[in-house]
Amino acid sequence: MYARILIAIDGSDLSLRGLEHGLELAAKLGSKVDILTVSEPWAGGMTDVQGWTVGYESGPEYRAEREASANLILQPALDRAAQMEVDATPVHVLDRYAAEGILETIAERGSELVVMTSHGRRGLTRVLLGSQTVEVLTRSTVPVLVVR
Repeated sequence: MYARILIAIDGSDLSLRGLEHGLELAAKLGSKVDILTVSEPWAGGMTDVQGWTVGYESGPEYRAEREASANLILQPALDRAAQMEVDATPVHVLDRYAAEGILETIAERGSELVVMTSHGRRGLTRVLLGSQTVEVLTRSTVPVLVVR
């Protein structure tokens, strides 16, 4: 049914529930899995007189630290996939908001289903914090399975 499933995680307990659900589905269907984590853009930095960005995000250690943080999230997920005998590939998207990174990865990897989680916020909390899940749901070209 779904040959390639994208599972989006951020390392939280809730996202790990989504990971488990997505891996169980992939194991039953014999699907390949891309396990994605997204590092949001760095908020700091300054610009010089010519308008170039300077600061931490411009330095070589920025990318290395972001990759290391992503690997702390992705490696346990890959280990779990291996335990379940699911063919999984890690994907790290740098300097994007979660929804943007997920939507870009759907197109790049040919995903047929997205598995992600939602905190289920409502009312003012949702308005103030925004909802990456809602953005993916409304803009995705493939089905999205939301785990709560």
